Amino acid sequence: MLQYADDVRTTTRQIPTQTARPVPTQAARPVPTQTVRPIPVAVHAPDPLSRAGVLSYLRQCPEISLVDDLRQAGTGVALLVADTFDAAALTTLSRLVKAERARVVLVLDRIQEPELLDVVSLGVTTILWRREVTGERLRQAVRTADRGHGDLPPDLLGKLIGCMGRRRTADGTGHDPAEHGMLPREVDVLRLVADGMDTGEIAGKLLYSERTIKNIIHTVTTRFHLRNRAHAVAYALREGYI
Repeated sequence: MLQYADDVRTTTRQIPTQTARPVPTQAARPVPTQTVRPIPVAVHAPDPLSRAGVLSYLRQCPEISLVDDLRQAGTGVALLVADTFDAAALTTLSRLVKAERARVVLVLDRIQEPELLDVVSLGVTTILWRREVTGERLRQAVRTADRGHGDLPPDLLGKLIGCMGRRRTADGTGHDPAEHGMLPREVDVLRLVADGMDTGEIAGKLLYSERTIKNIIHTVTTRFHLRNRAHAVAYALREGYI
């Protein structure tokens, strides 16, 4: 028995030890970063103080690139500040939209119904009240305009719808949508947009997919050369479709 134990110990000592081979490690591949195009923004204000205040808000946003002239950038967002929307403001707005092809954010103290119609007819549907402006609100409006969407204060949207309804009644216009190139389902969608519904709510109401709703709105804006949803609603109201 003792001899057997000695043999076991001897055999154990004679077993060569193996050194573990290092497992080759692969260098981590760098994750490509997606470059976000800064939004060129030009600020137009009636006085240096208002301009400086707006610039101080926008400088805090890294996705915004402040420029003096959008024509140098090729495209972008023009932020127009005005106390009241008078003839001078309309001239400036018209130049920004037609000559510089800018998407405009309008910041106002007040505006009357006729001037509101002029603004919307130019395709401008992102408006902020000066009393409601904050840094984040201003930056969000720039992003909204850059995407071609609209953002109207609720009271202005109600004023716009009421004004267009009164004009339609006064003009005696009650167009048949089919005669003027707008299909019934397009009218249904725009009517719900005017009621403040988003894409998902409209899809649920009309039993369409959200993709179908987006396609309908895109078709309308393309056919009638409109800039966004709010512009499409204004056009439909003005022409008596809804």
